[in-house]
Formats: sequence, structure tokens, C-alpha cells
Amino acid sequence: MKFSVFQVSRKGGREKNEDRMGYCYTRGSGLFLLADGMGGHPQGEIAAQVALQTMSALYQKQARPLLSQVGAFLGSALLAAHDQILRYAGKQGMLDTPRTTLVATVVQGSSATWVHCGDSRLYVVRDGVLLTRTRDHSYAEQHRAEGGPQLGHNINRNVLYTCLGSPVKPAFEVGGPIVLHQGDKIMLCSDGLWDSLSDEEIVKGLSSGPVSQAVPDLVEQALRVAGARSDNVTVMALEWETPDMFESTRGISTDAIQDGAFASSFQAGGTDSGMDDLDDAAIERSIAEINEAIRRTAAKRT
Repeated sequence: MKFSVFQVSRKGGREKNEDRMGYCYTRGSGLFLLADGMGGHPQGEIAAQVALQTMSALYQKQARPLLSQVGAFLGSALLAAHDQILRYAGKQGMLDTPRTTLVATVVQGSSATWVHCGDSRLYVVRDGVLLTRTRDHSYAEQHRAEGGPQLGHNINRNVLYTCLGSPVKPAFEVGGPIVLHQGDKIMLCSDGLWDSLSDEEIVKGLSSGPVSQAVPDLVEQALRVAGARSDNVTVMALEWETPDMFESTRGISTDAIQDGAFASSFQAGGTDSGMDDLDDAAIERSIAEINEAIRRTAAKRT
């Protein structure tokens, strides 16, 4: 696999940045993650960090070097992340649980599959055209999908009906796979970006150049539009590359990674809350659940 990737996070007008992101990969597969810790609940940054750590740990155990069933992995790993957040809250004796949105994509072979919960988004752009984007798990997005009138500016359009870390099991959606072409761009972002820019502006900006140039330009544009009220703006984008085009770029090639090896580049800056290591037993249970989900999926196809 060959791809270019760029990631940036800016605090905007908030007191702290509760967003987290990162990516990891094997020789034949890559996992890209972004989580936006939710304000209004305690320690959103913890929820985001736990979500990324859990899914990354499960990916490292399952991708050897490929995931056998990408969609089943993404759904089960998301639920495992949710369980780990609840476990953390229970151990800390918290009356309210930390919560986070999550969007993640696995690129394997030449295809991309993704999962999301909440209103952190994934965009797929090809030749300046939006192929698809995730649909927010918000009342505003649900309202639009049902053909309702445009909501007024006095309505909070960011109220979510699901997230990781809530007392109820989260709703989530798995999308794809999409077969990637040379130059396709996949972007994961927090609502700090899309709340300030339209889809048309995002697609135009993402198509304006390589991700190393387009992503920081989009972030600066969103910050200017939002001004002092800006939310945290966190974006990670990758550009897919084919072998015949790779020599002229500065992207990542996974071809040199040995089978069984694993590389990771997560956003620096963990937490200072004394968070314990992940529960190995819980992760092993999650792996067993993933394997069972894969077996059930395979059985349905035979």
C-alpha cells in the first residue's frame, strides 16, 4: 500500500482540546482514527483517548497483516471502545461518564471501509467530486433526511442522539467498501471543521492540492470563519497512491514492513488523569467477539 497522510489539530476558542486522532498500519492494511471528546460531560479527552487506544490495540492483534472481515472488526472494535470507557468511569466512581464521537476507516488492499458514531465525519473525494460522506447521528441530520424544513439558527444543530460512553449501547454505521483510485482523498474531521465550512467548500479545499497543503489551509479557513467562538478543529486526510505514481511523492509505502510488524503514529499528548492500562482480559473478550462475528458473517455467505 502507498498513501500520503497529514493530520493537524487546533484548539480554537475552547479552553482545552479534547480531540484525538492517529493512524497505524501493517504491510497490507491501515487504520485511521479520529475522536472528538464531548463537552458537557467530564473528561471528554479521556473518552477520546481510550477509544483510540482500544481500537488500535485490537487492530494490532487482529491485522496479521490483514483483517479477515473489515466491517465486522470495525463494529466490534467500536463497541469494545465504548465498553472500555464505561469501565474507566466505573473504576473512577464517576456519576457521569466521559463521552466521545468516533470516526474510523480501514484501508486494506485497495479498498476503504469505515465506521462512525456521532458527528465526526468522513469524506471521500475523487477528482474534485464528493463520492460520499458520513451522515451525522444528530437530530438536525435526521431532520434533514426526513425532508423537514431548514432549522433556524436559534436551534442547536449539534445535539447528538448517540455517542461512545453513554449509558446505552451506541448506534453506529459501517460504510463501504469503496475501491480507491489514484489520487482519491479520504478525510476524517471533527465538527469544528464542517460546522464552519460547507461540504462544497470542504471538497474544493481538499481538492486544491496535496493533503499536506490542503488540510492546514482548510483548518485555517474554518478558524477564520468561526472566529473567537471556534470549536477545536481536528483533521486527518490521506491520499491514495498507485505504485506507478508513487515515486514522485513523499508518501508512506508499507511494502517494506515485515509480516507481523505494526507501525503507529498517534497524536502526541495523552492524558494526565492516571488512566490505567487497558484491561487485557476485556480486550481478549472483545477479540473473541470479533472472531465470532466474523464466523457468523462467513457462515451467512456460504
